[in-house]
Amino acid sequence: MSAQPDHAPLTPYAPAPGAPAELLHQLRADKRADRWVPAFERDWSAALEESRRTFSLAGLYEVVQDWQGRLAHAPAVDAFVASGYDDSDAVDLAELRRRRG
Repeated sequence: MSAQPDHAPLTPYAPAPGAPAELLHQLRADKRADRWVPAFERDWSAALEESRRTFSLAGLYEVVQDWQGRLAHAPAVDAFVASGYDDSDAVDLAELRRRRG
């Protein structure tokens, strides 16, 4: 018999302690810094306030994950935009996420 319950919840990915500072450094070095840095700081501040109210780090982890994803996928997005493909039938994924949540 196992000592671990078979229904243990999955723990959320926990970024390294320095991940937010490193992420901010990368955002400041990006060509989109004038838009992305204020947006990241706004998201981070809101998640920090939520964390203080709820005693949960989940919102902070989510902000780091979202922005790491944006940075990681930025070159592919740039290539797509530069290719001239028609994206007029695109779906807003942020809206889909809100509907699922």
